[in-house]
Amino acid sequence: MDTMTTNKTAQQLLDALKWRYAVKKFDPSRKVDNGLIESLEQALVLAASSYGMQAWRFVVVTDQAVKTAITEAAHGQTQPRDCSHLVVLCRNAELTDEHIDRYVARTAEVRHQSIDNLGAFSKMLKDFNHGPIDKAIWMGNQVYIALGYLLTAAALLEVDGCPMEGFDRDKCDEILAKASPAYKGYKSMVLCPLGYRAADDKYASLAKVRFEQDQVILKV
Repeated sequence: MDTMTTNKTAQQLLDALKWRYAVKKFDPSRKVDNGLIESLEQALVLAASSYGMQAWRFVVVTDQAVKTAITEAAHGQTQPRDCSHLVVLCRNAELTDEHIDRYVARTAEVRHQSIDNLGAFSKMLKDFNHGPIDKAIWMGNQVYIALGYLLTAAALLEVDGCPMEGFDRDKCDEILAKASPAYKGYKSMVLCPLGYRAADDKYASLAKVRFEQDQVILKV
């Protein structure tokens, strides 16, 4: 890739990040194309996680009744109801050795290795799992890495989003468990409605408030 192409790509990234904001009002009549949603789902699949363990689940909600119920769990904030696709980013309820076994087996499959050859890797992960670190906090932190991937990918595709923590997680879990038995074993952490901003969302025209670069970036 030549310098001109690299500079253009870098500018496209910065322009996308300047364009995005936390949408307060979605246009409920506009839906995100399935192809774009597939790309955003792949961005979540490709998200980094500590040890690569992926102790998470991403629930993509399009059922209007479920979206409306989650809006109630979000204290009446309308973004979950009015967005095109609501992504609920969740952590595993527990980090189990069974999950680690699945991950090690998947590693062996993808990298064409035998599970026996990954014994030391498996032991390291299980030693970590049984160590002193609070795994609920650790897994929750991983989810926010994936959120960053999702927001950046959405901005590049000119899909609007709004990360939301202001919701009742227990109620959200109840709603999702009722909607799908496959939700069992997960805990919601953050919502990210996706769609397109309403024409009258006043926040779209507000200047983005950030500290100057030299107040945020420290070079050593």
